[in-house]
Amino acid sequence: MANRENRAEILKTGRKVIAIEARAVSAMARSLDNSFADAALALLECKGNAVVMGIGKSGLIGRKIAATMSSTGTPAVFAHPVECLHGDLGLLGKRDIAIALSYSGETEEIIKLIPVIKGLGIKIISLTGRKNSTLAKMSDIVIDTNVKAEACPLNSAPTASTTAMLAAGDALAIALMKLKHFGKDDFAKLHPGGALGRILTLRVKDIMQTGTANPVISEAKTVKDALFVMTETRTGAVSVVNKKGRLTGFFTDGNLRRELQKNPNLLGLKISEVMTVNPVTVSPGTMAAKAADILREKRIDNMPVIDEKGKPVGLLDERVLIVSIPVSDDED
Repeated sequence: MANRENRAEILKTGRKVIAIEARAVSAMARSLDNSFADAALALLECKGNAVVMGIGKSGLIGRKIAATMSSTGTPAVFAHPVECLHGDLGLLGKRDIAIALSYSGETEEIIKLIPVIKGLGIKIISLTGRKNSTLAKMSDIVIDTNVKAEACPLNSAPTASTTAMLAAGDALAIALMKLKHFGKDDFAKLHPGGALGRILTLRVKDIMQTGTANPVISEAKTVKDALFVMTETRTGAVSVVNKKGRLTGFFTDGNLRRELQKNPNLLGLKISEVMTVNPVTVSPGTMAAKAADILREKRIDNMPVIDEKGKPVGLLDERVLIVSIPVSDDED
């Protein structure tokens, strides 16, 4: 019984923390003002890097913000304030913009850095929960990340405040994506080694089945002929062509099962009598992700790949797509 009560209390705590943090982010979304737009526009015009800095939990959030910006088209790096005070300040240049994170706005190491950064002529954007803090007063643009309370029962451990700060950073990164018209191709170039990059760059021609794995028969052949070809190639489908080699239909094992229920003499019929006329097709240059969307939308397992002359040059199978475009939990 005690264990059951403990579980209930644990769930209650977990839900309460998530609810507090959700309310904090929601409140910040409503209070967001032109300072956010000013920050995004300043970063858009920046010719150098967005240099993000913070101490402790804010520093961890800063690293994530820098990584998100870098992966979405806004060059960004994280600079540790303490290291900057001991030589690393050299990584900042006049073309950069500094993004300082401090909920209190009174973090000693950052406050020491700000005059030096301003002396270099570098614009400063701050994310802080105290609009009247020293950091806010020294910044060119201030994004208010204030929260009513932390999720911590002592109201001490940074929880809701860091969540709000992270959300503000993500919002800046995505706003910049839209301003820069940063698209799928751009994203793929920055993620060449991950599953997302593969999804966004792979084309049908890269994964379609060809040769003997792309069975084709004449529309003059019988269903029995089609069944033989399908069994031999283990594809479960066959493209049907006319005398000029152009696609006129498509026949699958699903067609076979449905038609057999209607006509026990099916095997002797011409394939042209039972094939799917004007089937869904795709071209070799189509993006694999788009082809996957078509298969899902049409609720089909495979489809012919045709060239500009309407001739079947390949077969796209759902199973190949699943292998080629995996659901990944990698760093992307």
